[in-house]
Amino acid sequence: MLGRAGITTLHHGNQQQQVRGMATLKAISLRLKSVKNIQKITQSMKMVSAAKYSRAERDLRQARPIGDGAKTFYEKAEVSAPTEKPEKLIVAVTSDRGLCGAVHTQVARQIRNEITENPESTRVICIGDKSRAILQRLFGKNIILVANEVGRKPPTFLDAAQIAQEAGKFDFTFGKIIYNRFKSVVSYATTELPLFSQSAVAQAPKLSVYDSLDNDVIQSYMEFSTAALLFYAMKEGACSEQSSRMTAMDNASKNAGEMIDKLTLTFNRTRQAVITRELIEIISGAAALE
Repeated sequence: MLGRAGITTLHHGNQQQQVRGMATLKAISLRLKSVKNIQKITQSMKMVSAAKYSRAERDLRQARPIGDGAKTFYEKAEVSAPTEKPEKLIVAVTSDRGLCGAVHTQVARQIRNEITENPESTRVICIGDKSRAILQRLFGKNIILVANEVGRKPPTFLDAAQIAQEAGKFDFTFGKIIYNRFKSVVSYATTELPLFSQSAVAQAPKLSVYDSLDNDVIQSYMEFSTAALLFYAMKEGACSEQSSRMTAMDNASKNAGEMIDKLTLTFNRTRQAVITRELIEIISGAAALE
């Protein structure tokens, strides 16, 4: 038989264990509620991205002939970059929005490699704030222009034309548009398109096959082709971004579901342990009073 002091000590110890058990249950319950709310958000974002992806893929099918036509001209005319003054211009096609996997990181990584090869003569135009944020820390001095408010709405040819007009104000001999080319719902490839200056096009060896090409015509076509290539790259990037975000949100929802199952199991086990402990306390107390 326990003395009064022994019973009091046991009673206080059981109370502390019960309080700890209830506190653990409350913490698990709060975390479970938080994860369920996050799952609702990711599922909603997946549905929104699916709708936007459907439209982006439709727009991309219409934009691809525009980009293919501009690329074909450079290939048929055999335009090449001059070597005496290697002033390079790189256009990074990203957006302002995240939560879409490694879409923006892949573009920024390739541009970092390009800048590292020749940092003094390489300039960068960032379409979208994500590429600027990634490149700003190490290569901020190489960024000459940033186009914001990209990704909230589908890109238009007017957006591309405005960026092309601003890009035309900088002197360069050749350049690249680095973007993500859409392949399927679950895959994309970081690709590049060529950019050339007006002088490089004028010196192309097979340009003579096109009749009546003076400087004004070449300049007008260069402005249009640059805008066309940018428009095409932005459409490819937008479709890749939406498909990647849809996949990322789907994976996030699945991971949240797995976490909910584990937390529910932990909650039930902890609750069962608390109930068992309370039963033991009742039985022990009744036995001590006999």
